[in-house]
Amino acid sequence: MNRFGLLAVIAFAMLPGVQVSAKEPGPSRPNILMILSDDMGYSQPGFTGGNSELTPNLDAFAAEGMQLKQFYTHSVCAPTRAAFLTGRYAFRTWSDWRSEDFGKPSYLAKLGLTLPTNELGEKTRRIHALDTEERTVAEALRDVGYFTSIIGKWHCGEWLDEHLPMGQGFEHQYGHYAWGIDYNTFMIEHNAPVPFHVYDWHRNQRPINETGYSTDLIADECIRVLKEQSADRPFFIYVPFNAVHGPINVVPRYTDRYSVRDAALKCYDDAVGRILAALQETGLADNTLVMCTNDNGGLLEEMNRPFRGTKNTTFEGGVRVPCVVRWPGHTRAGSEHEPMMHIIDCFATFATIAGGKVEAGPGRKMDSIDMSETLFEGAPGPRDEIVFEVTGSVRVPTIRSGDYKLMGELLFNIAEDPSEQHDVASEHPEIVQRLAKRLEELAAERPPMGEKPLLMTPALPYVYGQSENESVPQWLKDRVDAARAKQPQSWPEGKTPWPKAPQGISIDYSK
Repeated sequence: MNRFGLLAVIAFAMLPGVQVSAKEPGPSRPNILMILSDDMGYSQPGFTGGNSELTPNLDAFAAEGMQLKQFYTHSVCAPTRAAFLTGRYAFRTWSDWRSEDFGKPSYLAKLGLTLPTNELGEKTRRIHALDTEERTVAEALRDVGYFTSIIGKWHCGEWLDEHLPMGQGFEHQYGHYAWGIDYNTFMIEHNAPVPFHVYDWHRNQRPINETGYSTDLIADECIRVLKEQSADRPFFIYVPFNAVHGPINVVPRYTDRYSVRDAALKCYDDAVGRILAALQETGLADNTLVMCTNDNGGLLEEMNRPFRGTKNTTFEGGVRVPCVVRWPGHTRAGSEHEPMMHIIDCFATFATIAGGKVEAGPGRKMDSIDMSETLFEGAPGPRDEIVFEVTGSVRVPTIRSGDYKLMGELLFNIAEDPSEQHDVASEHPEIVQRLAKRLEELAAERPPMGEKPLLMTPALPYVYGQSENESVPQWLKDRVDAARAKQPQSWPEGKTPWPKAPQGISIDYSK
């Protein structure tokens, strides 16, 4: 057993009420299962104050594991996913701008850009994605012998092969590439800047013809992959659900008792329960670290209580999310972890316990901090700073340092005022000055964006994935054509099917 495994067993044995059996400890390199929900509000699960009828499996998992009380992400989908994969803040990879933002005039205007025209004369989007030269956590774990799989939503590039999961360290891929799909038809509802359906459902980067509800299908695939695993090779399985992200249209069950949004959450809870049950049934649970968390805050403030704000804002309601970790023999059931942790820290933590290298791609700075000793050995939390946004982002520059968070010109003491009701900037000008200076230093580290010369052609593909769009099966064409015929064929001047870019510190998702 390596040093970390031995220390973890000793530390766990010293916890009050813990009894360690005489059997030999399992392998020191655990399997890693990362489950990520999408747009679930902080207070939606029962274990953080929501309706426990909707989340019995999540609540049971929380009771078995350790809740991370100050676990943070970025405030919107793609930045969080890129940060998780690279261990680097989103601004360093320009992932604070999503791929679809480069097809939306209101977002492009923030960069001083307009919609380009491709060689076919079509207004289209500039290709933007997580650079293939970035080193991902999947590559770090694959390099030390792990089987790597992504099952669900990617959202780090949807067009060029090198920007898709199998070009970024994953041996197996299932799910969709872009921001969100209809759960039943697997079509993205608008392809900015062209507001028409595109098909987005794939296995190993080929379009697949399936029927079912995406939440259930993601769980089905994960269970199938789990059953194929053996104790001879550890695995890293990343399961980023599209639940409970919109559009929430037809939900297959529970709508007789609950709203469609609550029914979708309960379906997600079903899926997590099935995956965890399969992990137990396969005999893999005892040597698997499972983390279950969310990518950003919910769309409405009431989903995130007691915190203020929503998705796409850097208030606590946009960036503080529920998170539970369970690693038998290393975490204590029903325990809580108070120190700050950001999703970038998963890279260094996972790589360390797997025996991999904690390093970024060539010439790139790693922001991830190894949290294994504080999570599993009771050491003090090493993180004192979290950078949410810097100048040049869609959202306002925001940083947390110790107890304080500077958000634009607002200053909050998060330790005393986690609901961010009291701006204390005038009381602490020295803190404002110090944090503003720190944000300026970090903004200077943002690399140039580059010219973005590559354009999506055609502007309206049948399916995401450039190579997949070159040979589209007839069943897919027929399905997409039929769906497009039922959509609005035009939009009033100035109107779009997607929300406009945030202006200032907030965004309104209620309309």
